[in-house]
Amino acid sequence: MARILTGIQSSGRPHLGNILGAILPAIELSKNPQNESFFFIADLHSLVSLKSGPDRSEYVRAIAAAYLAMGFDHQSNVFWRQSRVQEHAELAWYLSCFTPFPMLANATSFKEKSEKLADVNAGLFTYPVLQAADILLYDANIIPVGKDQKQHLEMTKDIASRFNQLAGEDVLVLPEPQIDEHIMTIPGIDGQKMSKSYHNYIDIFLPENELKKVTRKILSASTALEDSKDPDIDITFKLYSLLASETDIETMRQNYISGGYGYGHAKQALYECILEKFAEPRRIFNYYMENTAELENILTEGEEKARNIAQQTIRKVRKVLGFSS
Repeated sequence: MARILTGIQSSGRPHLGNILGAILPAIELSKNPQNESFFFIADLHSLVSLKSGPDRSEYVRAIAAAYLAMGFDHQSNVFWRQSRVQEHAELAWYLSCFTPFPMLANATSFKEKSEKLADVNAGLFTYPVLQAADILLYDANIIPVGKDQKQHLEMTKDIASRFNQLAGEDVLVLPEPQIDEHIMTIPGIDGQKMSKSYHNYIDIFLPENELKKVTRKILSASTALEDSKDPDIDITFKLYSLLASETDIETMRQNYISGGYGYGHAKQALYECILEKFAEPRRIFNYYMENTAELENILTEGEEKARNIAQQTIRKVRKVLGFSS
């Protein structure tokens, strides 16, 4: 049985890009009876950029509610908050002492911001070490990641190999990345990749009136209503094509080409498609956001499962390092 591990940062509420690009594919993997899935909310990682405690708590709840709303089976798998299992931070410190400075300085996440070092905190610099601890704590075999995270997985394997060399045995399991070469890039309302940092995302769990306002903000050309339009270069059509049925997509395509069909019509169709496709997830999401005690119980149950496994790894690591009693 393969043990799959993935995490999502609690730096904001989950948006359509997160749902289609990360959450749903991860849930699909978890449905394979040959897989054992470990999904965690990376709230410690979010501290690198998000300092507000109330916001972080809200985002953690929203992410947990979104996973459950989209169909994740928390009883058959393990689902927890990173910060509630203290072994993440403990192992990160141990591993940092096996991580060469040049390795971290060469990390893309650091290099992209290294020209303005005054804006870089130590958390960003050591981010790959905490990520390595997240993975190695649970003897994870497979880590689903995008291409941009491949370097961090290679660093995790290098760090684990250094530790195992000292130990003289394979204390830490070396993971393998699972990179989906066909992973979707979801366009934001401005045409760039949908991202919280670009503030161009669609939150499918918003109240209906707020969701409608967001879809109306999607960038579009100034082509006249009566003129023919090219659907393949239009953001609204691209988003609609990710959600609608093949029949409805083809109907909208012909509407664009024929003329007499405005971008406002397409945006209304996208809005209605989101409401229809995610009607049940929206209901479940709102249920958990209103019943926080129930959500808390689910996460606490997962944290107990995660902690039991993490403690086994930490005991082995402490023994190697001479910290065991």
